[in-house]
Order: sequence, then structure tokens, then C-alpha cells
Amino acid sequence: MTEIGAMDKRDVVGILEEIGTLLELQGESPFKSRAYYTGARVVAGLDPAQLRELVQSGKLRTLKGIGAALADKITELMTTGHLGYYEGLRQQVPRGLLEMLSLPGMGPKKVKAVYEHLGIATMGELEYACHENRLVDLPGFGRKSQENIRNAIERLKQQQGRYLCHEAMRIGQQLVAALAGAPTTVRISPVGGLRRRQEIVETIEVLASSHDTASALEDVARLPLVEQVVASGPSTLSLRLTAGIHAQVHVVSDTVYPSALYHLTGSQAHTAAMRARASERGYHLSEHGLLRGDERIVCHEEAELFVALGLPYIPPELREDLGEIEAAAAGTLPTLVEEQDIQGVFHVHSTWSDGVAEIEEMARTAQHLGYRYMGLSDHSQAARYANGLTPERVREQQAVIDRLNARLDGLTILKGSEVDILPDGSLDYPDDLLRQFDFVVASVHSRFGMPQAEMTARIVKAMQHPAVTMLGHVTGRLLLAREGYAVDIDTIITEAVRRDIIIEVNANPHRLDLDWRYLRQFYGRGLMISINPDAHAPEGLSDVRYGVGVARKGWMTAEHVLNTRGLHDVWAWLKQRRHA
Repeated sequence: MTEIGAMDKRDVVGILEEIGTLLELQGESPFKSRAYYTGARVVAGLDPAQLRELVQSGKLRTLKGIGAALADKITELMTTGHLGYYEGLRQQVPRGLLEMLSLPGMGPKKVKAVYEHLGIATMGELEYACHENRLVDLPGFGRKSQENIRNAIERLKQQQGRYLCHEAMRIGQQLVAALAGAPTTVRISPVGGLRRRQEIVETIEVLASSHDTASALEDVARLPLVEQVVASGPSTLSLRLTAGIHAQVHVVSDTVYPSALYHLTGSQAHTAAMRARASERGYHLSEHGLLRGDERIVCHEEAELFVALGLPYIPPELREDLGEIEAAAAGTLPTLVEEQDIQGVFHVHSTWSDGVAEIEEMARTAQHLGYRYMGLSDHSQAARYANGLTPERVREQQAVIDRLNARLDGLTILKGSEVDILPDGSLDYPDDLLRQFDFVVASVHSRFGMPQAEMTARIVKAMQHPAVTMLGHVTGRLLLAREGYAVDIDTIITEAVRRDIIIEVNANPHRLDLDWRYLRQFYGRGLMISINPDAHAPEGLSDVRYGVGVARKGWMTAEHVLNTRGLHDVWAWLKQRRHA
């Protein structure tokens, strides 16, 4: 008689159903996957003791819907707790495809469609595809389906408790706005990673000061956007908001507010280094204030803490213990780029490729945001999934741009393209066409799995082409979705500096690529960047703010950023590049 292992009926049913799903995702015959779904239903209808008896007696195959092969697999599961066939299938199918099945409306057929037609293998890639409108024209989807998928992913991420910077900023601003109107609130600010403009925020925190802490905490708990107070302390509430998001609100006296603001902003490494500096000078620095012995040093503003310790104010974005305290002490802190320094934008898409708005609408939105120029850069022909432009369509588009520029007042559209870097390092358009662009953003959109040496050589070869103005989203990463491809960033940036090629800071909050840590590493070594929105819709042009946050964290000044220059200077730079 067969010995029964630890696996119970529910586990067996779940595995049989998953095998059926895996077979569907692989495009196997529907009869094959249906056999496993049927087997799962049969097993689910059995009493656990009855199932054990059938396995032990070898009589499983006598049941209608359970053939010999399926009976053997169920027996293997029940007796060993494993099934080689199932484990092999799981290795063949990307894990992300199974995760997508958790989304409402994303059954095996739709998951298989996005994988086969768009190469989407993770939830994050699916979200980004929605952002770039790639599901709109995919058979079986459409604009409404795309919006439903995007919303479902948003809800799922909220439950997981890790937020991209734009999501965290939106939530934080809602809390700040709600609390700012409370009668007990004196001062208020976001803190933590949100204030330091981290690309991923794990805890959404807000600090408020009040002359009546208890009453202020009661005001917080009564806010309409608060669904539940999860935990409470004398000065902190942990909340679940009505949107399903978790947040923390700290309330302190207004006297303590400057030191609490500094302490809660972090980072831990930075504040530890500052506490050590304070100790060396006979002070004690904590969230409760700055003390010298028993004497409290009165600081009305956060900046006064720095002054007391012999330092100029260190902006929150720099507080990562990467030399900012030493630079402040030496008087060499950079004057960081500001949003208002940005005079124009590059890397903008329209309906000519995978954008959702016409060129003129994108241009007028850019103008409304205060920009003087907009660099249009729809996809090149290899990006068929994004309706990339053939050479003939490029010429048609450039004629349209000429007509628009003739009647637009106050904004100039620059003719560009986001040109694919092909696997061999060549560019996706012939040289005679490349020469007709005002600028070229060269980007990798395929073969992400190349070994590091090959990927690096591929990009370096593309950079050697005289038409290349900028290198787009250098590592190809998608935050919380896909690691960047293997590439030697030191080699790429060194080559960019040598060849006077701009490195893009892709401001799309799903990318924020190049990472600010690399910007910090190359600060002062001749690196020039452009903060590009990679906008596929009018509202995407506002993503520049997130790119500015990345640039600031990377110690970039306005002089380091191409698009802080006026139109005349940008024209001169582009002309010099074309004739280099």
C-alpha cells in the first residue's frame, strides 16, 4: 500500500489548477490544460480521507476525469510532497506572468498575449506598458481595459506598502493639505524618504507641530481620508487611509518641531554623523532638541541647528552621509538645480508613436508649464510595438513640426527621435536621416539579457556615432518591476564625458534612470545631464519635478543640466554637436 506524505487535498487542488494555468500560458492544447482543471475539480469534491484511501489503494484512475497520467502525478504529490513535472513547468514560465493573473480581468489568455506581443514578463513592466499606452491597440484589450489594469496594479501596490516617489508625494500632499487646515496645526511638513526625495518610499510620514498635541492627534484621527487608526502613541498615529494606504503622522510641540523635522527627515546615517559632530563640540543632538549640558539651544527653524554646529544648511535631498557634512564644513556644497531652472524639455512622445496626444497639444502643455522649447522624440522604426516611425513618416512629421513652429508663439519644437540602439550597437536609422534631426536620444529597448561586456560594448559603439546627442534611460530599469540590464556604468559615463554626450535623467517616476547614486559618484568629473520627462501624455510633462529630485540628490547644479539653458544656447550646443 502506498505511503501518504504531508501534502493535503487543498495543496493538490491548487497545484493541479496552477499546472492548467501554466500550460495555457505556454500555449499548449486547451484539452491538456482542461484535463488538469477537471482533475482539480474532481479532487476538490473528494473527502480528504477518501482521497487518501484512493491514493493508497492505487484506485484514483477509476474516477471519471482522472486518467492514468494524472493519477500518477496526484500520487507523486501525495506521497512525496513534490512533483517534478510541476516544478519543471514553473521554471519555464516567468514568475511575473503568474503574478499578473492576480489582477481582475487578466486571465491566462490576456497574460499570454502581453507576454508574446509586448515581451511583458513582470507586473511592473505591465504597469509601464499601460503608462506608454501599449495595450490600447492590442487585440482583446483597449483603452478602458488598460485603465482598469493600471488601477488594479495601483491597488495591489498600495497593499504591499512600497511606493514610487510620485505615489508617495501624492499621498503625503493629501495628508499635509488636510492637516494644514486643522485649527490645532501650527507647522507641517512631509518627512522621511519623501522629504529626501527617495525614488522608493516605504513609509509615508508627515510631521505637524501644535500647541495642543492631544487635540491635534484627535483631529488627525477624524480626518475624512483616515479609515482606521492602526496604532497610537503619545505623539504618533499609524493610519490606514481610505485609499487602502498606510501612513504615519507625528505631532510635536512647536518648540521641538525644528529638531523633530531634522531627525525624522533622516537618513539614519546622516543624522548619526551629525550627532557625532555635535558631540565633538560639546552638544547633544536628538529629536527633542539641541542641548549643551542642561542648556537648551533655542532653534526656531531647522536651519538654525546647522548654524549652531558651524555648518550652512544642508538640503534634505543630500542627507545620505555621502560627503555632504564634510562639503558643508569646507564651504563646497553645490547650489542645487531647481525646478524653475528648467527652460525646456527633451524626450517627448506623441500619437505619431505611442503617445496619447497630438504634437500641438503636447507643445501647448509644455508652453503652459513655462517651457520655451520641446524636443519631440517619437520612437524609431524598430520599436514596432510602439508604432515606431519609418523614414517616410519621419519626413512627414518634420513637415508638420515646421508648420506648427510657424504659428506657435513663445515655444519652439525641436525635431528629434528616440532611436533604438540595435543589438550590434548600430542605430535604427540610416546616416542621411539621422543628420536631419536636431537631436537624437539613443536608447536600448531590446535584448536586455546580454552579458555585461556585450551590453557595454553595444552602447559604447552607439555613442561613437556622431548623430547621438543623448543616451536615454541608461540602465533600462523599472522601479519595483525590473532590474536594469548588466552594463558597466563607469565605462558608459566616462565615454559620455569624453565624447560630450548628454546622459539622460529619465524623470518618469517608474524609471528615474540614471540613478542618483551614479550622479553623485561622477559629480565634478564633467558629466552633463538632461532632465527628460519621457512624456507620453500632456500630464507626463510635469514629471520633470521627479527628475529634478534625482538630480538634486546627485549633487547636480544648473550648470550640469543642458535644459536649464535658454533656446539660443541649446541651439548653439546642438549645432556644435552636429558638426563635431
